[in-house]
Amino acid sequence: MTIKDWPENERPREKLLQHGPAFLSDAELLAVFLRTGIPGRNALDMARDLLIDFGSLTSILRASLEDFCRRDGLGPGKYVQFQAVLELARRYMSERLAESDALTNSDLTRDYLRARMRDYSHEVFACLYLDNQHRVTAMEELFQGTIDGAAVYPREVVKRCLHNNAAAVIFAHNHPSGLAEPSQADIAITQRLKTALNTIDVRVLDHVVVGRSDVVSFAERGLL
Repeated sequence: MTIKDWPENERPREKLLQHGPAFLSDAELLAVFLRTGIPGRNALDMARDLLIDFGSLTSILRASLEDFCRRDGLGPGKYVQFQAVLELARRYMSERLAESDALTNSDLTRDYLRARMRDYSHEVFACLYLDNQHRVTAMEELFQGTIDGAAVYPREVVKRCLHNNAAAVIFAHNHPSGLAEPSQADIAITQRLKTALNTIDVRVLDHVVVGRSDVVSFAERGLL
């Protein structure tokens, strides 16, 4: 039996239209995206198989092209669509962040940084530049390193803050290990950067550490 043969209130697309996307399970959302199944397996069956095979929705979206295409019914076309959806989500959050106060909308800031940085296999140090109203004007990934860490240079951070005419900044970096707990090295470089930026009257509002599933804020921990 195909999904078209199901009662209308049980079909994923119709449920989404009636109740909204949050009402659907991961499998049902995947089924909407897949649209069609393969012989003997409808789109929802296929979506459930993928979730069992990969272990989670995140693992599906994080899969390499080669690994993704090993599964029946999946190919480069579907992979490209998945990657496009991810990038659209990141850009949507980026535009929302640019329209809001990064301090009062800290949840959006964390969600954006998590979506952008959590899947890197190497450590990346980034900087959000803010204006006087604490609106994000730009984001730059300034330093990249190995899985063990990234070298961060205060002089370069000062230079980029002046270039972007920043009144304040939020730092962010990821931990490829998956654990977001700040290290002593993280705390030390934050203090060095804060001291350097004090000389040009740029405030450090936060330093966000991005793990695989969680995010830690220096400001909330009292580490600034």
